[in-house]
Amino acid sequence: MRSGNGEVMTTTAYMVKRLGIMSVAKFGAIIGLIYGIIMGLVLAVAGGAAAAGMGGSLGLGAAAGIGMFIFSIILGVVFGFVGGAIIAFIYNFALGTIGGIEVDLEIKQ
Repeated sequence: MRSGNGEVMTTTAYMVKRLGIMSVAKFGAIIGLIYGIIMGLVLAVAGGAAAAGMGGSLGLGAAAGIGMFIFSIILGVVFGFVGGAIIAFIYNFALGTIGGIEVDLEIKQ
């Protein structure tokens, strides 16, 4: 097969036989960090406005918003890390029963 720039490409099938638990856990932590930042921003705005609107001072609302932002990030990283480790463990455990994930890769020649 030829690519758009004229290079010859061959497709080879590979099987993922094992996932590194720490590797997947670290990747999950990064995804959790991104999710935590997004959710933290939403919660900080909403929670800060709610705290200030309930008769609290503007400083209380800002402190509540910052606290929610930091807490969301920490929670996202922790749950992402633990979730990634659990997923990798389950994949490695179930590998004998279901087989691995098959991936087709194109190799430039």
